[in-house]
Amino acid sequence: MNFNASVVETLLVALVILFLGYFCNNKISFLKNNNIPEPVVGGIIFSVLSGFAYYLFDFHFQFDMSFKSPLMTVFFTTVGLGASFSLLLKGGPKVVLFLGIASVYLIVQNAVGVSFAYASGLEPLMGLIGGSVTLSGGHGNGATYADLFIQQYNMPSSVFELAMASATIGLLLGGLVGGPVSKKLIKKHNLKADEFHENLDDTITFSPEDHDLVTPKKMMETLFFILLCMAIGHVAHLKLADAGIILPAFLLPLLFAVSVTNICEFSKLYNISKACIDLWGTMALSIFLAMALMSLRIWELTALAGPMLFIILIQVIVLMLFAYFVTFRVMGKNYDAAIMAGGHCGFGLGATPTAVANMEALVSRHGPSPQAFLVVPLVGAFFIDITNALVIQLYLTFIT
Repeated sequence: MNFNASVVETLLVALVILFLGYFCNNKISFLKNNNIPEPVVGGIIFSVLSGFAYYLFDFHFQFDMSFKSPLMTVFFTTVGLGASFSLLLKGGPKVVLFLGIASVYLIVQNAVGVSFAYASGLEPLMGLIGGSVTLSGGHGNGATYADLFIQQYNMPSSVFELAMASATIGLLLGGLVGGPVSKKLIKKHNLKADEFHENLDDTITFSPEDHDLVTPKKMMETLFFILLCMAIGHVAHLKLADAGIILPAFLLPLLFAVSVTNICEFSKLYNISKACIDLWGTMALSIFLAMALMSLRIWELTALAGPMLFIILIQVIVLMLFAYFVTFRVMGKNYDAAIMAGGHCGFGLGATPTAVANMEALVSRHGPSPQAFLVVPLVGAFFIDITNALVIQLYLTFIT
């Protein structure tokens, strides 16, 4: 039996999942102390409950995910609106450095996957499925390469289900381990957020005379800029697609948003509220993640055979160690580097939104890190896909 939810009902369930996550994080000290994102907590609980409903009563939900992709684009657009030119100048070299670290880890990740696939008696290509194809690449990349392996390398059709299951469990684990890694680094090295970062006043007021606080008018003005960048980015995305240039749908809105915020900053025409940007971004990201996890069919994870599950668990341990000992040290051994290490755990196992959710949970407790929120999304959302494709092709050349 299916429950077919409308768009409104889907959003309602997503909010219930978020509130469930907030409730559990407030009541369970382990979750709160380890900075586990609320959407991940609520999403896991809902997935387990829906799994029981499926096994016991053959009942499962069909949600309308029409808002899922737009919400992700809204979030990345707010990342662009928060990236002033001064931050870009400061963060530019860090983007290149972080991309280098993440690219090196892709080589390590696939080496671990292929090695344990050999040791477990699996096809070496299965090691790539349990490596950067799905863990750093996500569901879309996993589906693409699974189809390639089936057509060109005569792999069984079950590879597709394994790839989807691997990407899904990576998404879950990425949201669980990033917080504890960063928390350990922050406590061990007694790290603090930089004092020069502006403390944003997120007090909400309904008085139009309070120009320095968050008002309904400022929220709507900020939403106007978000939607403007999304609209222009969408048109540009379609034009490039017609020319054969395929980019992530959210990349161009992000880049247009960077241009808009800096034009406003230098021309003094309008001051886009950083607090409003943060609020819109946080809301969009939280609902997006809740929607991503609420559609998880936990019974499909049984498609992960024992050796594949073992490979993924080993990958989790390796990434935690890499982020702790390598990412943190190379990125400067400071507070920003600790936040980036938690973000690396997120997109190294699942997706960029998971990485940002990890960092959101951390900065809400330990203080802001604008540089981390500039560097990690740019690398995790776009540049890493390019280097990932090159690394996968290198391994395919040797394996086949």
